[in-house]
Amino acid sequence: MASLTEQEQLAWLALLLAPVGPATLNTLLAECPDPQQLLRAPPAHERFRAYAKTPDWTTAATHLSWLQQQTIHLIPITHTAAYPALLCRLSDAPTVLFVHGNPDLLHLPQLAVVGSRHASQGGFATARQFCAHLAQHGMAITSGLALGIDTAAHQGALSVQGHTIAVAGTGLDRVYPARNHQLAHQIVQQGALISEYLPGTKPLRHHFPRRNRVIAGLSLGVLVVEAALKSGSLITARLANELGREVFAIPGSIHNPLARGCHGLIRQGAKLVETAEHIIEELGAALSELSLNLEQPIPATQPASAELTAEHQTLLDAMGFDPVSTDQLVQRTSMSAAEVSSILLLLELQNQVSSGPGGLFQRIQSSYQNREPTHESGDC
Repeated sequence: MASLTEQEQLAWLALLLAPVGPATLNTLLAECPDPQQLLRAPPAHERFRAYAKTPDWTTAATHLSWLQQQTIHLIPITHTAAYPALLCRLSDAPTVLFVHGNPDLLHLPQLAVVGSRHASQGGFATARQFCAHLAQHGMAITSGLALGIDTAAHQGALSVQGHTIAVAGTGLDRVYPARNHQLAHQIVQQGALISEYLPGTKPLRHHFPRRNRVIAGLSLGVLVVEAALKSGSLITARLANELGREVFAIPGSIHNPLARGCHGLIRQGAKLVETAEHIIEELGAALSELSLNLEQPIPATQPASAELTAEHQTLLDAMGFDPVSTDQLVQRTSMSAAEVSSILLLLELQNQVSSGPGGLFQRIQSSYQNREPTHESGDC
C-alpha cells in the first residue's frame, strides 16, 4: 500500500474536520479527489466553502502527531487499491478509515458476527466455536468489539490464530468498552482495529448504528447469534440485506428472549444455520473466487470432554435443550437434589452445561452436536 505524505495526511485530517458528513464529502471528492485542492478551491457548497476559508490545521496537526506515534494507517476512499472494495459500495462510506494493525486484512473475505451484549453462556460458546471454525477456513471475522457475542466472535478467531477485524464506534485513542482493552490489544497484534472517527471521538449513542453499517459493508454476510427483538444486531442485519449481502441466523429456544430476534430474521428470509459448514456452503462461490481452501481439515477448537458416565448422560438427556431448574431435573430423573447438583457442577466444569440467571441450567452445543440421535419406535 503506497503511503501518503505527511502533507497529504494533514489535508485528509483537515477535510474530516469540515462540518459535513461522509456522503457530502464523497460527492465532492468524486469531482475533485485531491483534498488539498478541494480545500484551496472549494465548490459551491455553502457549509463546506465557509469551512474551507479557514480549515482547522491546528487540530489536524495534533491528530496527525498522535497517528504517527501510534502507527495508525490512514486510508482514504479515493485510494481504491487500499480501500476495501465492498465497503466502497455504501452511499455514505467512510471518507477515511483509520487502521491500527494490518490494513491488508481488510481485503480478506469477511463474515460479520453480531449479537446481544448480554449473551447467554451457550450463545457465547456457540459464537466462539463458529468463529474459530470459520477463521480456520481463511475468513476474517468482523465485529464491533462490544461485550457478549462480539467479544466471543473476536476471541474465537484469535483462539485459532485466525484474523479478526474490530470496528470501533469511537476514535482509536480509546477502547470502548474499557473492559475489552486487552482484547483490543490482541486484535491489533493479530488483526486490525478500525474506525472512521477522528482521535478523541467519544462513544456517543448515534455512533454505533453508523459503526454497524461499516461492519455490514465490509462483509460478505452477517451472522446473528443471539438478539432480542429490539437490537442493534438487527440493524446490522437489515443493512446487510439492503446491500445484497447474505444474512444468517442461529435459532434458539422459543423460551429464550435472545432467540426472538434471530427467529424474526428467519421469518423474514434470513438463512437458518446450525453449523459453520452451512455458512461455508452458502458463501462457497464467493469464497472460491478468493482462492480459499474450503476442504482443509479442521483441527479441534475445544478440548476433548471426559467420557460421560451413564448418570451424567441421563441428566443431560433429561435437560433437553431449554433452560431448566434443579427441581425440574429431580422430577425428571428421580435423582436426589444433592446428586443432581453434584453432576451439574461436574458437567459445568467439563463445559457441557452452562448456568444462567434464575438458577437455570442449559446444555452447551458441544454436549450434543456430535452425538448420534437415538430413534425410538414411531420416530421418523
